[in-house]
Amino acid sequence: MTIETVGVIGAGQMGNGIAHVFALAGYEVLLNDISAESLEKAVTTIDKNLERQVGRGKVSAEDKAAAMARIKTTLTLTDLGQTDLVIEAATERETVKQQIFDALLPHLKPTTILTSNTSSISITRLASRTDRPEKFMGFHFMNPVPVMQLVELIRGIATDQPTYEALLAVVNKLGKTAASAEDFPAFIVNRILVPMINEAVYTLYEGVGNVRSIDESMKLGANHPMGPLELADFIGLDTCLAIMNVLHDGLADTKYRPCPLLTKYVEAGWLGRKSGRGFYDYRGDTPVPTR
Repeated sequence: MTIETVGVIGAGQMGNGIAHVFALAGYEVLLNDISAESLEKAVTTIDKNLERQVGRGKVSAEDKAAAMARIKTTLTLTDLGQTDLVIEAATERETVKQQIFDALLPHLKPTTILTSNTSSISITRLASRTDRPEKFMGFHFMNPVPVMQLVELIRGIATDQPTYEALLAVVNKLGKTAASAEDFPAFIVNRILVPMINEAVYTLYEGVGNVRSIDESMKLGANHPMGPLELADFIGLDTCLAIMNVLHDGLADTKYRPCPLLTKYVEAGWLGRKSGRGFYDYRGDTPVPTR
């Protein structure tokens, strides 16, 4: 399976990062979103991030210019039908993802591989709604995509070997490392990471420590580069809650019950960095704990 053209659905934080690394690796990229403003912002972000890499000597100015030239944008989802590989990076809601694939299916080439960047939703279930479950995989990049080295490759129950090998070759061409995960709720990284974050929120909820003491304890006591609450704000508290709900529903184990305080923050719209407030308030010059 030769992959030369890539369609990316969703121009948010993950989508623009995915477009960035694919264009830099020599793929022709077509980036889609429902918002013209989001597409414009994504291209600006990619340009800025590539310029930062140029400044650090990691990318040449010529490679940057070539990468930017490989990125095209479209508001029309069906334009992605003729690409060799589609990566869905829309919001972490299964109904939204299903609607996207339903709309795209009639316009796909027979050979197009479909993938989802989902961090927790069943690949087998998403694939079963398409006309090509054997050519469907989970393709989970880590945030921020240009920096993080890992890509989780998740096979659904019907995914065939050629599809897996094609995506493994893509990951190698991107200069990243693949980890193969079975199709169980939240796969590997988030199965371990997000319950740890949830436990940190319980520690806050129960008054064992405050925001700063919890984060400092894990940074200095466990050598974590970011504290769990700081990391939750970076990921997005709504995403953390969605993953905990997937774990709780999918594994039916009370140890995955989302902390009520996490739910409360999401209900308040305090979603972390992207909304200006989460476990820290980002509206000033320096983040300030909200508890």
